[in-house]
Amino acid sequence: MASGDPKILEAEPPSSSTDSWKERIFIPTLLAGIVGGGVGLVSKHRNVHGLAKISATYATNLAIVTGCYCGAREFVRAARKTGPNDLLSSAIAGFGTGALLGRLQGGRPGAIRYSIIFAIAGTAADFTAVKLEPILRNYSESILGNNSSQKKDGWLKLPEWSPIQVLDEEAIAAKQAREQQLYAQRALGKLNKEES
Repeated sequence: MASGDPKILEAEPPSSSTDSWKERIFIPTLLAGIVGGGVGLVSKHRNVHGLAKISATYATNLAIVTGCYCGAREFVRAARKTGPNDLLSSAIAGFGTGALLGRLQGGRPGAIRYSIIFAIAGTAADFTAVKLEPILRNYSESILGNNSSQKKDGWLKLPEWSPIQVLDEEAIAAKQAREQQLYAQRALGKLNKEES
């Protein structure tokens, strides 16, 4: 077929689900690794196993658990064709992830225990994230000034009382003129002191 054929349709770009895996799986896994490393820093086992080894172990384990849970949650969400804030998908993913990791850790009794714990903890974490998301978004907008009316001010909005002020080109030119004037006055003052 020729490239000028009107029957050929260009392929649509992939859906936004490929972009959301970064914020729904990768970022929570990365944050869990950081939190795990922080927990390892204050662990009571750091004296026995060494600080670096225990921090790396905690970070790795928490990142693996979080990655498995988030991946399972997205798999269940895609299979059920639900939205990203569906708590039933979180409970199912927590149950499945807990059963799998619990079976590896402690056999059949571990699978039952871990599946219940993961289902409750994962659903509670997702419920908390759903409730905190608008609050954090409003807070970040108030700090960073992401409103469309404030776009001209830049990405960071400083409070009025802040000693740090963002200057426009006219203010910068006026400041440089004042600095040159002060420098000239100082230079004249030093010359007058040296002559006397």
